[in-house]
Amino acid sequence: MRFNNLLTLLIISIVLMSACHITKKIASTDNAPKEGNIIKEIASPEFKKIYKNETFNQQLKTLLCHKINDELSLPLVHLNAEDKLLVSFDDLDADIKDYYYTIIHCNSDWTESNLMQIEYISGFTDEPITDYEFSFNTLQQYTHYSFSFPTAEMKATLSGNYVFKIFEEGGKTVAYKRFKILEPKVTIEAEVRRATLAVDRNTKHEIDFTIKHPNLAVTDPFSDIKVTIKQNNKEDNAITKLTPIFIKNDELVYDYEDDNTFWANNEFRHFDTKSLRFQSERIEKITFDSTYNHVYLLNDINRPFNRYSIEPDINGKFLIKSQEGWKSSIEADYAFVHFTLPVDPINYGDLYVLGEFSDWELKEDFKLKYNAELNQYKGSIYLKQGYYNYHYALNNTITDQVDVSFIEGTHYQTRNDYYLYVYCRSVDDRYDRLVGFLKTSSKELF
Repeated sequence: MRFNNLLTLLIISIVLMSACHITKKIASTDNAPKEGNIIKEIASPEFKKIYKNETFNQQLKTLLCHKINDELSLPLVHLNAEDKLLVSFDDLDADIKDYYYTIIHCNSDWTESNLMQIEYISGFTDEPITDYEFSFNTLQQYTHYSFSFPTAEMKATLSGNYVFKIFEEGGKTVAYKRFKILEPKVTIEAEVRRATLAVDRNTKHEIDFTIKHPNLAVTDPFSDIKVTIKQNNKEDNAITKLTPIFIKNDELVYDYEDDNTFWANNEFRHFDTKSLRFQSERIEKITFDSTYNHVYLLNDINRPFNRYSIEPDINGKFLIKSQEGWKSSIEADYAFVHFTLPVDPINYGDLYVLGEFSDWELKEDFKLKYNAELNQYKGSIYLKQGYYNYHYALNNTITDQVDVSFIEGTHYQTRNDYYLYVYCRSVDDRYDRLVGFLKTSSKELF
């Protein structure tokens, strides 16, 4: 009896091995190179999304993120502190939708970190947006949504770069908005000066700085520490790959001559639409029709070779405001703002209107079109009432670079703000901690 059982097991094993061999052979045959072709398996590099400030619904406008009661502030709060951010946007559908938000932790380059949400969120991982108001006394009807962060129900437990992910019920993402959480572990001393190199003395700014870290253990400053320098908080010309030149006791010195320089460019242009009843200094006319408001700006000038002139500005930012309303968030109306720039046609690139209101991106809505009959570039942008700063930027298709100085010129006297962010990732860390921040300015150079 035992012999028969052993024989049965042996037969079953032989059958199974044969089946596996046949299956393997068939699979091998199916994947084999066909006659005349050579097939190679190439491992494609892993794609990582870089999160930006963007909306995916054309009906969503004026997505803002700043500290509560400080509309011109950076979207940056301290870890485990009392300061809060206010996020708001308008939905031109003017109805009520079920919007939600969550937060995503990012690396210093704005790719998503490898952390799970439970590692950096305390409380719920998403929250409904329940605060909304309808616009009042406006030609353009809209619903104004807002929420504050952090709340008792949702807090971030780690420092670093984050994005708010705003989505509809059902999971469809409608917008991303960046913000930062700081745990101050280092101090930064910085100086903005005219460029050291003689060729750049009249056109560039140089940012020399020192990081002092007596309260932060840094094993390898060349790999543990990452520094990002931004001019007026722009992204297109940010400096991100500097390493210290000198290393002292608890000090890292970054004193370059060229790698830490920015084109100074020029003071920002501006326009004021806080009132749609009266024309401000840069507005030619304001018109109305049954559907939209229209604001026509005076012709701008091409100024790459003009001498420097002091102009008051807010370094590319904008402020939502209605002069005739009590509550600008719901009483400020929308209008098409029309830009005109009389210059000869440019064959190696396109011109864009650039500023914080374009998220410092070259967006299609902010692109100018050339009018051959009038020999000028023209464009119109649908904007909420307020005070705006802007530049004209050339997207150079030959160099593949964004060139502001092509239209605006560049002068060392220009007053720019510079933002320094210091990240740290030691051997034991799985994410980039934001451990240092400093805002400085070039206003003392002229």
